[in-house]
Amino acid sequence: MSGSTLQDAPQALAGLKVLELGQLIAGPFAAKMFGEFGADVVKIEPVGTGDPLRRWRVMRDGTSLWWHVQTRNKRSVALDLKSAEGQDIVKRLVAEADIVIENFSPGRLEKWGLGWEVLSALNPRLIMVRISGYGQTGPYRDRPGFGVIGEAMGGIRYLTGQPGESTVRVGVSLGDSLAALYGVIGALLALQERHTSGKGQYIDVALYESVFAMMESLIPEYDAADVIREPGGSALPGITPSNAYRCADGREVLIAGNGDSIFKRLMNVIGRDDLGEDPELAHNDGRNTRAAEIDAAIGEWTAQHTREDVLAALEAARVPSGHPYNAADIVADPHYAAREMIQQITTPEGRDLKVPGVLPRLSRTPGRIGGGGPQLGAHTRAVLDELGIDRATQDAMAERGLLEDAGDEA
Repeated sequence: MSGSTLQDAPQALAGLKVLELGQLIAGPFAAKMFGEFGADVVKIEPVGTGDPLRRWRVMRDGTSLWWHVQTRNKRSVALDLKSAEGQDIVKRLVAEADIVIENFSPGRLEKWGLGWEVLSALNPRLIMVRISGYGQTGPYRDRPGFGVIGEAMGGIRYLTGQPGESTVRVGVSLGDSLAALYGVIGALLALQERHTSGKGQYIDVALYESVFAMMESLIPEYDAADVIREPGGSALPGITPSNAYRCADGREVLIAGNGDSIFKRLMNVIGRDDLGEDPELAHNDGRNTRAAEIDAAIGEWTAQHTREDVLAALEAARVPSGHPYNAADIVADPHYAAREMIQQITTPEGRDLKVPGVLPRLSRTPGRIGGGGPQLGAHTRAVLDELGIDRATQDAMAERGLLEDAGDEA
């Protein structure tokens, strides 16, 4: 069944209540995933300004285009969390919530009387995802920590770039997104365990640890062989051949010919059966000692052909290959389209917008997108009504600047 035939299917997390207290990237990314699979996600934003992400990167109609990805399927409530009234509303929401997600600096919620001890006492079944730069404990706990710093401490920044040159940042907020994914995994594990114990728990996610977990054999190689892995540029150090190669038209191709049988097929395509049949190159350890020779042979071949011809020849030989996609390549690609990874939504301003599809794919209860990110405070009144807070009290809070109401959305 295709995704288009499952738009009315039940969703995996329907009935789950999630309260998002975070902002910018890591916490909201985690909450986004819950919303995509049917959870009721209520996002608390500061009165007046809202989440700073609303004004990050490219904007249209006064709102970040990124906002419509990061905050889809959520309800926006604008509250002053520094006020006693705002804190009381959060506590009332927590009493009914399954999961709270926050990514403030450690101790910030405690200062507002909204720390784990307080919230879990209100709701012993509560699961709380706490994402921060360095975690809730340890000597670095109180240091400010953004994704780029977590990526550096986690080890990936040191490896990214050309040998002997300045390190290069990955072009997206990788550390934040990895931390968000670990937060979601932790919350789902805690939900599963809650079926047995009936008790909640908190998940302590550190940005640097989320990156560090991706670092493969970095530490064992250092411990056992005294090897410090160094930047490899476009190559995959220790895995040969796997690199980027320039074609006759000046464009790049990526070729991963590091499987033993694949290597032989690749060498046949480029007219170097002498290398393909060389017993010293039959396995990766031998090929790795002659990586420069192999890369030079492949580069000499690609330099004689256009990228289109190179990719066609490699596809025919079943050698894994491709080229670096930019945004235009992604939107035009038929495989992305066939798997519905580019979807079109309508923003609250009534404008069409292409956005990434939903992952992971579930065959029977898939996730889906309800629309773009809401206007600031679009659901404040509705959520407070659900809590039984009368309109007179709401109006008094609004007059004091403690809440903001942009009008209810369906």
